[in-house]
Amino acid sequence: MSQPGVVTPEAVVLQFRAANVGSRIAAAALDLAIWGTAYSLALTVGTIVQLTYSPLPTWLAVTIMTFLTFGLVVLYPVIFESTWNGRTPGKAALGLRVVTTEGAPVSFRHAAIRSAVGLFEIFSTFGFAAAVAIFTSSGGKRVGDFAAGTIVLRERSAQSPPRAIIFHAPEGAEEFASTLDVSMLTSAEYVTIRAFLLRAESLDKHARLALANSLGSRFLKRIRTRPPEWLTAEGYLLCLATAYQRRFAPPPTL
Repeated sequence: MSQPGVVTPEAVVLQFRAANVGSRIAAAALDLAIWGTAYSLALTVGTIVQLTYSPLPTWLAVTIMTFLTFGLVVLYPVIFESTWNGRTPGKAALGLRVVTTEGAPVSFRHAAIRSAVGLFEIFSTFGFAAAVAIFTSSGGKRVGDFAAGTIVLRERSAQSPPRAIIFHAPEGAEEFASTLDVSMLTSAEYVTIRAFLLRAESLDKHARLALANSLGSRFLKRIRTRPPEWLTAEGYLLCLATAYQRRFAPPPTL
């Protein structure tokens, strides 16, 4: 099951494979082993405390264990995925990572949605619903991925690491590019602009001009910010790509 590629706002094409059912089950098994170990340790400590010191009321002990179970089941993947670039210990061991469908790092919201849906999709059906969804979806997504707008990718590859391509506005159009509101552009439309800019030099002169004018007119109707009269249609598209990268690129990590 292959993933054709995910394009990040920095114009990096992540040519990875979507994680298959086998690798995801193996990663989940490792996470479950870690979860089980932590739960057993907490249960052992709680039992020792109950036997050694004044025992807690039954209702309080049950409440504490209920919250502990909920925390380990729900918060375990949320905390790891949102703070460790989409990985849990199990995913890291198998070379898997959760990203958004645009290729950006997942946030706490993405991870929380995946985990919440997983309570029903994985635990209530013993993983059957998740496996069916992964098998039948083109990107190997489970229901939680569809709900959160994420995908699980397999990072390990023999290919060389992808190289970022950063667009810059034409000389003299930097200020104009900074005024563009590209919030209404979808990731698919950005990919269209990016594809043209990367292939422009290989196109026939007339085809290049015609395509640039067609795309420029299409997006000008939506952006509605008039470019300088001297700026070509291709230069306008370059300004759009520059503005999109600046708006949607995730902040660099230290």
